[in-house]
Amino acid sequence: MANKLRNDKTCVASVVFCFLMLSFVHMTKASQARVTQAKELEVQKLLNKLNKPAVKSLKSPDGDTIDCVHISHQPAFDHPKLKNHKLQMRPTFLPKGIKSFPESSKTIDQMWHQSGSCPEGTIPIRRTTKDDIMRASSFQRFGMKDNMSIPNLSDSLYSSANNHEYATAEVVKDIYYGAKAFLNVWKSNVQQRNELSLSQIWVMNQGDNDNVQSIEAGWQIHPMLYGDDRPRLFAYWTSDSYERTGCYNLQCSGFVQVTNAVVMGGTIGPLSLYDNTQYEFNLLIWKDRGTGNWWLQFQNVFVGYWPAFMFESLSESATVIQWGGEVINRKSNGRHTSTEMGSGYFPRVGFGRASYFRDLSTVNENNYLVIPNYIRDYASKPRCYDIVLNGYSRDFGAHFFYGGPGRNPYCPI
Repeated sequence: MANKLRNDKTCVASVVFCFLMLSFVHMTKASQARVTQAKELEVQKLLNKLNKPAVKSLKSPDGDTIDCVHISHQPAFDHPKLKNHKLQMRPTFLPKGIKSFPESSKTIDQMWHQSGSCPEGTIPIRRTTKDDIMRASSFQRFGMKDNMSIPNLSDSLYSSANNHEYATAEVVKDIYYGAKAFLNVWKSNVQQRNELSLSQIWVMNQGDNDNVQSIEAGWQIHPMLYGDDRPRLFAYWTSDSYERTGCYNLQCSGFVQVTNAVVMGGTIGPLSLYDNTQYEFNLLIWKDRGTGNWWLQFQNVFVGYWPAFMFESLSESATVIQWGGEVINRKSNGRHTSTEMGSGYFPRVGFGRASYFRDLSTVNENNYLVIPNYIRDYASKPRCYDIVLNGYSRDFGAHFFYGGPGRNPYCPI
């Protein structure tokens, strides 16, 4: 009898245990379903915010969908301070003294132009997809930079902290109202999806409490952001050291686009080839003395502007200008990855083989483009990526070569 009671109790206990386990599994699945549903709703909410109603849509050969959005419906106007903003369709003042250099390279275009154009009164915007958002480190930081290393702009350059590495030219300790350069474009190899390679101009200021404010533009290969390894035109801004403000392109309110001819985040090409044709574009970032807004010009097209009110110290002027390359190296098995900067070759191989910036200019207090008096160079890991300043030439103006292959026998870590 005692054995029978024990067996009955064991049986009951087993039934209770199984019931509890089934209940737990059911509750877990239900909880996971609720989390998944909440995540889906959050993704859709962000997509609805970013993807404005289109007047017309184009399918680019690179796979992007380009939406032609009415200029007054663009993401910039989600910003509360831009609710009653009057569009500035053209800058009121252009920098003087723009020089023409002999043609040493061919200009590039954007691939989406092969599919058509956007009507007057609209701007082209690369449509954000669900996959774009799911690749981000978090929904809250979608379109923002992660893990930035912040320099002390008063006396030093960027360090290679937080996996960011640099090869740059820089002018400091003066007042600047803009910067210009020509950049050639390459198909850099980016080894891992969470890495990137870019070449850009930085226009920066450091206000109270070492708060870095920055406007940036150039070309980048950024698989996490775009889902591919194509070189793309981009711009970025921040007013608080990359913490809570700013984003790439039009992925938050801020940058006001006015042209219907350029897609921020759009694929660019053709691309430079080793010992072959070099393809380049010119960029100019400058402060409009009439409105205080910071304008971006790409290939002599007025793309748009960052309203002055978005910045504090940078609303007046910049104190640092940088040109050059940057990579993120996440390391693989403790070793440096083979993510390339620029062409993937060191600068000493020269024109036709290495990446370059040419016609380096800054905008002075009199609104003139001038050759910088003193440019200093910096490479955070010169055995991985380096820079060689080449002074001034009649054909290239002030210029430099930069870049590198990443991991090699001299760059193991």
